[in-house]
Parts: sequence; structure tokens; C-alpha cells
Amino acid sequence: MDPDRVLEGLDPEQTLAARALRGPVCILAGAGTGKTRAITHRIAHAVAAGVVSEQQVLAVTFTNRAAGEMRGRLRSLGAPRVQARTFHAAALRQLSFFWPQVIGGEKPTLIDSKIQAVARAAHSVGVQPDRTGLRDLASEIEWAKVTQVRPTDYERVIAKTSRQAPMPAGEVARVFEAYEELRREHNLLDFESMLELTAAMINEYPAIAQRVRDQYRYFVVDEFQDVNPLQKLLLDAWLGDRDDLCVVGDPSQTIYSFAGATPSYLTGFAARYPHSTVVELVRDYRSTPQVVRVANHVISQAGGTTSAGHLTLQAQRPDGPDPVYQEYEDEPAEATGVARKIGVLLEEGVPAGEIAVLVRTNAQSAAYEQALTDQGVPFTVRGTARFFERPEIKKAVHLLRGARHEAAGEEPAPLISTVRQLLGQIGLTDTAPEGRQARERWESLTAMVQLAEDMAAKPHPDGTPVTMNDLVEELDVRMATEHAPGFEGVTIASLHAAKGLEWDAVFLVGLTEGMMPIIYAETDEQVEEERRLFYVGVTRAREHLAMSWSLARSPGGRKSRKPSRFLDGLRPASPTTTARRAERKRGGPARCRVCGSSLTDAAERKLGRCLDCPSSYDEALLERLRDWRRAVSQEQKVPAYVIFTDATLQAIAEQEPSGLSQLAAVSGVGAVKLDRYGEAVLALVSGADPVAVTEGRDAPDDEEDTPE
Repeated sequence: MDPDRVLEGLDPEQTLAARALRGPVCILAGAGTGKTRAITHRIAHAVAAGVVSEQQVLAVTFTNRAAGEMRGRLRSLGAPRVQARTFHAAALRQLSFFWPQVIGGEKPTLIDSKIQAVARAAHSVGVQPDRTGLRDLASEIEWAKVTQVRPTDYERVIAKTSRQAPMPAGEVARVFEAYEELRREHNLLDFESMLELTAAMINEYPAIAQRVRDQYRYFVVDEFQDVNPLQKLLLDAWLGDRDDLCVVGDPSQTIYSFAGATPSYLTGFAARYPHSTVVELVRDYRSTPQVVRVANHVISQAGGTTSAGHLTLQAQRPDGPDPVYQEYEDEPAEATGVARKIGVLLEEGVPAGEIAVLVRTNAQSAAYEQALTDQGVPFTVRGTARFFERPEIKKAVHLLRGARHEAAGEEPAPLISTVRQLLGQIGLTDTAPEGRQARERWESLTAMVQLAEDMAAKPHPDGTPVTMNDLVEELDVRMATEHAPGFEGVTIASLHAAKGLEWDAVFLVGLTEGMMPIIYAETDEQVEEERRLFYVGVTRAREHLAMSWSLARSPGGRKSRKPSRFLDGLRPASPTTTARRAERKRGGPARCRVCGSSLTDAAERKLGRCLDCPSSYDEALLERLRDWRRAVSQEQKVPAYVIFTDATLQAIAEQEPSGLSQLAAVSGVGAVKLDRYGEAVLALVSGADPVAVTEGRDAPDDEEDTPE
């Protein structure tokens, strides 16, 4: 292909990025600015210009879906042999190839989930977490491994950082060490060890390093703000002393710091490579000016590292409707109101598949599932098991393949009726069943039928109808690229699961203090990550953007909730962020109530004194508070720190609040916690039994979202 033709249709900044054929290159790309278009055209341009051969390019991204999209675009640009893979897929391929000559013997078994192995390891060292605790333990071990923290160093590292361990750090370290021993004993390989072994293999065996570096000479890494230290270790091993590296990302969309990701590799790229080319993509082709204004406002209020690296988007689309801000009396009213607004959009012609309800935690999903069901609106919940790994889909593919073989040489039967008949054998019905799991199975099977219908609507160029063989071949391609067929319904997804997606209409719900930012975002850094998560949610919307919150948890409940601080300066009659900051500034810095020194550490500000200053508190009260917290966390199946952190309990014991207003003044007791636990805590402080006031109160589910 003519190299210049590859550049046709790119805007000036995209063209500048695509013409930067030799590394190092850093592309800072805001939401909706066409980053995938820029990097695929850059690769195709380099191939067409003879700078590099297709087989010498390795494009790395974070999800199979993104890698599949990249391969598809490169095929259409005349570069079908470029390798576009996730970090894990590229590492597994290399490790499998070199395993016989480096290590030899039986290859290890790759495990998709640590839960079972972590459970066995915990049991072996006398730790008995519940299901939620196991999930938290597995996530914590993943964090430790990607940040290169060893079991023997875990307690020391936790003590030096503000990270909150899911249980006592000593117990986590014991389980972590037992897990690693079990993994080695049974020849198991998790994703983190796979990356680590691949990097070690390249770094320690010069012959292998030479082969890998001869094979791949030209690197592109997408979503570079989400790279963690372990992935960076592998990338450096691939590169060696070369610098033909192009990275693309957006610091404002860093939302996986809790899992070990750091934007510092992206923001510090120009410092590491002083001779690098840096290009900023700021023309937003996704969203209307009204949506872009909200996004720019949200990120402009950021502090810390986010404030230095954010891009100001420039809308390229025509005007659209103004964003909607809606307050509701309680959560059920909010869910019902959102469902009704979705019904109006459907009547106006917006497809159900182009509408999304985005929640902060998966636990919020149930209310919207019920409200949409009551309105008769089809929906799907994103973030469950991968489509082609679901049992019902495996059965469906098996049946369709069998039907293809049986029909060989015969007159092809009508595709749609045949598919419906076959899938009816494994649970497909005309209407959606009751129950979440049954509905999810039904949605999966219905998506298969919709794929068959879409294909049948487009006969072959010679006019012959689409057959079962065509459908099976299409499924094979989709399974190889993790391209699941879509279910035509409203999407309910967590904000984390929505990353990389977009819809015509987006409803951001539950936007209250304690939920956005989440209650356990206590440090400034954690709050800024929540702001970035909200920014990601806003920038998923193309045209319609609605933001809502409710004042109470349930009908008749105390209306004590406050709208999210991230809405300040946006929603009508809200205070501006500048005004809030000025108010805090007038109050002066927090000072120790014992010695009067300024308090800078988060834990010290929470306690209201220096950590090494003497404290006077009722030790029996603190023990009662801890016993109560332990009982509530076990009953509600959430980590104890989700109820209150140790520092907050100690502050309560020291200050002994006598009323809700005094309790609310304790750092770490926000509106949500005050609503759920205030009366119980005050009862404990007064010496009464808190049981009666805690019955029927649920804690928010702990965060369940992880990077794909």
C-alpha cells in the first residue's frame, strides 16, 4: 500500500503521530480522540514505508477485545501479520515456546483464578476467611506480585504505605507464602508468575534474548497509564537497549492503581527519553460539546499528579442535549426514575444496546435490574464470565457444530428456525425467565440467535443464503478474538467494566458522598482515583448524559446523603469547588489537640493528634467498638475496614461523641456511615447495647471490579 494513502483521513495530530515512525514516541490521547486509529495507522504506515516488516511488530494492549479490534483494523490497512496481543498472551506464547530448552519437563498448569489455591493455602496456615475475604486475599496477592513485593517483605511494605490490607498484614504474608509454596509444589502458574518467568528467561539467557529481540523490533503499547511494575519489567526485557517504543495513554483515565497500575511510566516517558516525540490528541470525536464540557470540568478540579497531566478535550461533534442532574428521595425511587427515562429514550428511537446504566459497585446493580424488569426493558449485566467460557455457550457451540456435520451434503435448513430449535434444548425460551442467573443464561443464548439473525439478513454476494457452516465459522473467528455477540438490551455495568466502551446514552447513578467517592477512599490519592473513575464514566457518553443521586437508602429513611463532591460546580445550586477549598483554607491547617503541631499525615488528621503524642481514651470502649465492628463485618460479609478503619475507631474512642453532629465531625465518618452506623456507635459510646439499632442495616458490598 502507498504509505501516503495510509495517512488519508487522519487529523493533523493523528498524522503527526503516524509520521513519527521511529521511537521513542509518546501519544497522550484523551477520551474519544481516536487513539486506536492513530496507532494502527502509524504501524501500517511504518510497514508500507519499509521501516519495519509486519512480523517484527508487537502491539500490546490489556484486553483480548482491544487486541482483536487492533488486529481487525490492521488487516483492513494491509498489515494482517502484525502481532497484536495482551501482555499475558504474548508472554504465554514465548514461555511455552522456550520452556523445553530453558527448564524442560512437564509444563506447568496455568490457573485462571487464584481463589481455590488461596483457599487451600489459607487453610494450611490456620486462616479461615469467608468468600469475600478469599476474594480480597487473592486480589492482595495479585497486587503484591505485580508490584514485586515478596511474602517476606509484605508486612514491612504495608507498614510504610497507606495501603489497607484486607486482614492483619502478618496473616496476609503467611497465606501469600503458603500460596507460593503450594503453587510450586503442584506445578501451577498464575498470570503474574508467567510474566515474571518470561522476563527472567529473556534477561538470564542471552541466546533467548537475542531470538526474541530479533523477532520483535518495533513495539507499541496501548493504555500505557495502566502498566504495572511487573508488566514494565517484561517490556524492558523485550526492548533491551533499544528505544523503538511507542506508548499511548491518558493519565486522566488511570483507574487501576488499587491493582498496582501506575501512570508514572506514561507521565515520566519524556524524562526517561529526552529525545522522544510527544503528541497530544485532544479532538474529541465521540461526545457532544455538552458532554465534553462536563468531562473537562470534572478533570480540571483534580489535584495531585492528575492535575499536572490532564488534557483539555475539544469537542468535534454538533451540539446535543444538556446533561441532566436529578435528585431522588431514595434508592428505589432513583432506580424507577432512571428506568422510566430509559423508556422515554427507547420511544424516541435510541436503541436499547446504545444505553448504559453505570454503577460504582456491583451491589448497586440489583435495583436497576428490577426496575428495568418492571418497565419491560431488556438489559444485560456486563462484567460476568467471559462469553465463550459460559457453560450454556459451550453447549450451544457444540450443538451448532454437530448440526453442521449432520447437514453436510443435504439441502440447508432455514438457519434461524434451526438455531432456535437447537438452543431450545438447553434453555432458550420466548421470554426472559425470572432470576438473575437464569436471565443471564437466557441473554447468552438470545445473543447467539441475534447473531444468526444478523448474518441471515445479509446473504452471500451470489444470493445464496447463510448456512449453519457460515455461522459456525463466524463463531470460530469470534472465539479466537474474544469478540462476543451482543445482546440487544440496556447495559448495566460498573464504572471499571465500562472502561474502553461507549454508548449514545449513559446514566451515572448513585452519585453520593460515600459511593462516589467510595467510603474507603480516605487519602487524597484515593479520592483522585475516584475522580478519574467518574471522568471515565462521563466520557463514555456520546450524546445523552444523566447523573442522579438519592437522599436516603430506603423509602422513609433519613435523608442524610449528600450529592458527590465531583458534581460541585455542575449541578444547579451546587457550591463551586473553589468555594469549598476556600472554606477549608479559612479553617486553617489541622492541628494536634495535644501539642498544637500541624497535622499532615492522614492517620494523624483522623485522630486529631500526632501519632507519638499521648492519648487518653477509654480502652474498654475501644474494645467494644472493635468487637461490634467485627460482628457487623462478619454478618454483612465485608472487610472490617469497610465499616470503620482502626484510626476512625480510635478517634471515636478518644472524642466520645454524644450526638450525631459530634460523630459526623470525626474524620472518617461520612454521611453514608453516619446513616448506617451512627446510632449503633452512639449507643456503644453511651454504654448501651447496639444490636437493636443495627438490625436490617446493610453495608455496601466491597468493590468487585478487576482489570480485564
